[in-house]
Amino acid sequence: MTESSQSRKELLEAYRNAMRHVAATVYAVTTRHEGKRYGILATAVNSLSFDPPSLLVCINRSASLHDPLFAQQVFAVNVLGMGNRNVADNFMNPDVPDRFSVGAWEDVQGVPVLADGQSSFVCRVADRHEFGTHSLFIGELLEACHRQDATPLTYFDRAYIDISQAPERS
Repeated sequence: MTESSQSRKELLEAYRNAMRHVAATVYAVTTRHEGKRYGILATAVNSLSFDPPSLLVCINRSASLHDPLFAQQVFAVNVLGMGNRNVADNFMNPDVPDRFSVGAWEDVQGVPVLADGQSSFVCRVADRHEFGTHSLFIGELLEACHRQDATPLTYFDRAYIDISQAPERS
């Protein structure tokens, strides 16, 4: 089906519906700007290159993290495990005054890193690009830490799922 066969509104709805059915690991992307910690949950994070080791992180320009991240040179990508569901819930709750009040947060290279997360990547912003509603940040790796072989917190069809409980397929 092409864009010409669907109206823009229909195309956007079809896209949203299709993307809801793509399982994605949940990440807490964080930075510090002017002494204040900022962070959001994201699923649009990917490895980019092994040489140099780098990540691609896509952030909506309306997100609270966007402008501080755009102004900074360092950020962290924290991989949430199933045991970090409380961190994800806290980050998503608009009534919580401090997103970092849940979880074991520590500063690494000046940015908040989740010490009890599955893994963390601290990156230097190597490049930025704007496209549509988002900015794409290319982060060159400064530090990486894998802490536990935990099942990643996974988002699918507007809910968190436990992929370790998924039935095996033959």
